[in-house]
Amino acid sequence: MKAQVYKDQRPAEYFTRFHERVRSRRPDWVYELVRLVLTPYLLLIYRARCIDSHHIPADGPAIIAPNHFSFLDHFFVAVYLRRKVQFMAKSQLFKRPMQFIYTHGGVFPVRRGHHDEEAFKTAHTVLARGDIVVMYAEAGRSRSGDLGKPRHGLGRLALESGAPIVPTAIAGTERARNWKRLQFPKVTVHFGEPIRFERVAEPTKEQAQAASEIVFEQVRVLHSRLRTDGRRGAVRAARAARRAAEGAGRRPVDA
Repeated sequence: MKAQVYKDQRPAEYFTRFHERVRSRRPDWVYELVRLVLTPYLLLIYRARCIDSHHIPADGPAIIAPNHFSFLDHFFVAVYLRRKVQFMAKSQLFKRPMQFIYTHGGVFPVRRGHHDEEAFKTAHTVLARGDIVVMYAEAGRSRSGDLGKPRHGLGRLALESGAPIVPTAIAGTERARNWKRLQFPKVTVHFGEPIRFERVAEPTKEQAQAASEIVFEQVRVLHSRLRTDGRRGAVRAARAARRAAEGAGRRPVDA
């Protein structure tokens, strides 16, 4: 297994142009091109499906918070959504020639191994203009095949912005690295009910961690259901919950 690089030695100034572009422009034609190219691959090879995409707000700011096993997780999250999403991704990905695709496709860097305020400024800019940010609660890929532990960054963004946050489980991509052995697992993405926290201008690390834990607990529930009940069982449960929610006129959960 290839070792991970946990600290990006390049200076912060190297990433300024990437942040400036994402702050000033929405994803362009590159986003659509990547979606066009990858959609058949994801749907046919990995038999990707999603459950409860209606939980993603139709408009306005939102944070999608999935678990993270594979570099393909970005694309599995976005493939079934009509709205364009923008991703916070580790800075090591920003190298030629891919950095052109990332920035034009709405991806912005978080400088790995450093306290990176610029990444949060960019995320807030995206949310302030009414768009969607994808941020992994674990702040990195879990390479064990099991869910990792949430970090406080997700909770901080949710509390500071007040944007609804959608806990999201991705099952199957923990085996996506086996493509060299011609193993292509079936992948399912389950979007949970949005959670909205009361806005806190300057949350403490403890407050932010607590918010992350609340969100990730829902991710664990969704992921466990996908593993134990399978896709069909999760779909049946989601349909039953949807009928109950429609009957009760349910709104996003307040935490």
